[in-house]
Amino acid sequence: MAEPLTFGVAFSAGLVSFLSPCVLPLFPSYVSFVTGMSVDRLSADLQIAERVRVLVHSLAFIGGFTIIFVSLGASFSAAGQFLLDYRDWIRIAGGVLIALFGLYIAGLLKWGVLDRTRQVQVRTKPAGFLGSLAVGMTFAIGWTPCVGPILGSILTLASTEKTVNEGVWLLLAYSSGLGVPFLVFSLALGGFLRFFKRYRPFIPIVERTAGVLLVVVGVLVATNYYIVLNSWAISLTPEWLLRRL
Repeated sequence: MAEPLTFGVAFSAGLVSFLSPCVLPLFPSYVSFVTGMSVDRLSADLQIAERVRVLVHSLAFIGGFTIIFVSLGASFSAAGQFLLDYRDWIRIAGGVLIALFGLYIAGLLKWGVLDRTRQVQVRTKPAGFLGSLAVGMTFAIGWTPCVGPILGSILTLASTEKTVNEGVWLLLAYSSGLGVPFLVFSLALGGFLRFFKRYRPFIPIVERTAGVLLVVVGVLVATNYYIVLNSWAISLTPEWLLRRL
């Protein structure tokens, strides 16, 4: 499994992705689409059967994008294994790339390629549980550029992991960071709408902060000090938690 610090970075990156302007404002629409229920109905008090319906379809949607992200993580990690003799160069190049992604997210760097939005739209959702799974996969494939740099940074970290298994765990952590708030808020959409109204003015601050943190992570990866921090994090992690990780 990935080191505790790397795992935490990946989970936090997923959480920031959820809080980004690419996902957060569209969240009610995603939930409404996969469940087939109106936003007004989802915001009201739901019956038990309705809550189960929301839960099942939300889990299917999360499972869909998790499949895509984990597959990408395994691919990037496998590529890193194939180029094992060049691992130091991959680490340095990866650190630089992560730092560039951070500068882009913080608004300090213009990157034409990332300014192009690539979307894959599903206008009519296939029926049932598998339909929500397919929509989740489409959501991941049609990832928008303002969140893409965050995902790209985690994939870059995955390429520097020692084993493919660690890369998979890293993308599972990222998917969890994105999926947990999605699941929680899908079951309490009224609370989400109140939260979003208060949180919306802080979106630019969160983006800039995330960008700065990515720059720091990129510098640490490129200079190999990330390993030192990982060792320090492991020394502070309780034994029972390390066994679970």
